[in-house]
Amino acid sequence: MNRRGFWGDVVRYRIILLMLAPAVLYYLLFAYVPMGGIILAFKHYDYAGGVFGSPWNGLDNIRFFFESGDAWRVTRNTVLYNAAFIVVNNALQIMAAIFLFEVGGKWFRKLMQSALFLPYFISWVVVGSIAYNLLNYNIGTVNVWLKGMGFEPVDIYNTPSYWPFILVLIAAWKVLGYGTVMYLAAITGIDTEMYEAAEIDGANIFQRVMKVTLPNLYPTIIILVLLAIGNIFRGDFGMFYNLVGNNGVLFAATDVIDTFVFRSLLMTNEIGMSAAVGAYQSVLGFVTILLVNYAVRRHDKDRALF
Repeated sequence: MNRRGFWGDVVRYRIILLMLAPAVLYYLLFAYVPMGGIILAFKHYDYAGGVFGSPWNGLDNIRFFFESGDAWRVTRNTVLYNAAFIVVNNALQIMAAIFLFEVGGKWFRKLMQSALFLPYFISWVVVGSIAYNLLNYNIGTVNVWLKGMGFEPVDIYNTPSYWPFILVLIAAWKVLGYGTVMYLAAITGIDTEMYEAAEIDGANIFQRVMKVTLPNLYPTIIILVLLAIGNIFRGDFGMFYNLVGNNGVLFAATDVIDTFVFRSLLMTNEIGMSAAVGAYQSVLGFVTILLVNYAVRRHDKDRALF
């Protein structure tokens, strides 16, 4: 029986609670406090009235989004891009983690981890500049090589069909190291006796991966995928805006909800509309994570997120 009570536990675990405090404060300030701004989705915002003094306008803000004719296009692009990111990124990260665990010595593993992790710390602004210098029609490295080998240059920035592949490839390159570290940590946590037993039974590397590593990675994979699905209706604004910018030729293939709202806000200054689309994203993401988590619970409740 706990005789110390709540405040006794606070005193006893004060160091741990102090370590937790910055994360709690961060989410309070940047996740929970801004929730009050959702009322702007149902108001015609004016600067004189402010958030609480502006007149209500019902569902006019979200109606503007759907009547623009772009709602389906940007929602579809957002979902499809994020679905591709989830599949491709997790597959590459799992393969990289297994490769680092099974192949190479200690120094090789550390070197590869550092090399894979480095792109994660590069700003999307810098990545956009690198991509431009690689893909530019006149001076881009790719087209310089093509012309040097006698081929015609490719006008990538005026060809929308190339960009789904380019964006998926660049996103995978940038986050490969981060996901690899998480999966590698999960792999190193697997009981080594299982691998030893598999080796005694004559299992080769491929069989060990299929029969030991992957089954033990399923809980980690499910949790990470569920967390990613929760943001499936949110585009990475930094990536899309810095790689594509305001190139209207590419909007049909690259425009996501976040970039559409940003441009609409700049052109129309409709703060209420941007808040309404943000609420639309949040509701869709919330419903999606509930449905997917429910499906996981039906299959195996021990592996569900909640």
